[in-house]
Amino acid sequence: MKDFTFPLVTIIIPFYNDLFVGQALHSALQQTYPQFEIIVVDDGSTQYADRIRPYMDRVHYLGKANGGTASALNHGIKYASGEYIAWLSSDDLFYPDKLVKQLEYMMTWNAYICHTNFDNINGYSQVTQHRAAVTFPSMGEFYQSFFKFNPVNGCTVMMKRELLQYIGNFNEELPFTHDLDLWYRAILNGFDFHFVDEPFTAYRWHGGMGTMKHGAAIMKEAAETNSRYQPLLAKFLQRMSV
Repeated sequence: MKDFTFPLVTIIIPFYNDLFVGQALHSALQQTYPQFEIIVVDDGSTQYADRIRPYMDRVHYLGKANGGTASALNHGIKYASGEYIAWLSSDDLFYPDKLVKQLEYMMTWNAYICHTNFDNINGYSQVTQHRAAVTFPSMGEFYQSFFKFNPVNGCTVMMKRELLQYIGNFNEELPFTHDLDLWYRAILNGFDFHFVDEPFTAYRWHGGMGTMKHGAAIMKEAAETNSRYQPLLAKFLQRMSV
């Protein structure tokens, strides 16, 4: 990172009974950026915690009673020392230049929140789709897409910790759409949602992932979250167009 200081970045990895957690931790530890910490939040797991043990001397390990991903993320944020926060699901992977490249972009543009492109991988870490993110020619079209789907992959997001002081943490009452809820609040509070069109994250599709196990519940909760925020987003976009 030429001509930049090196602010501390906190990588938060929520973990609950995930057999891929060791791979996630290995990928986080391979970052080329020099200033980061890793917080693993064990959300009441009953299996696969042994896969964290080889890394315990290089991470901060926090245990808690099971409360869901939002509560695990908030618990990690509470103990984070970083000026910037990155979220890595325990079944996904960061590519080595994830932090250095995304942070350089954010510091250049003074961005409070930023997401990126990503690759899809399978259970064997083989890339099944390169550059899997939907991209948009303008910010207006990106914001319009929220009326159809969630265009932001949470594990590609990096944000300033300061952002959460303005908009609040993840909503722990939402088991599945805590990320979508936070994106809405960031946008509606006037924070530009930046995008870097490079894949810095590998998003794993496998039979045990929540998206596949809880599809019906996710769709129901997403409809409720959208119904709460979409009227506000419509008014926000109307003001932008005036």
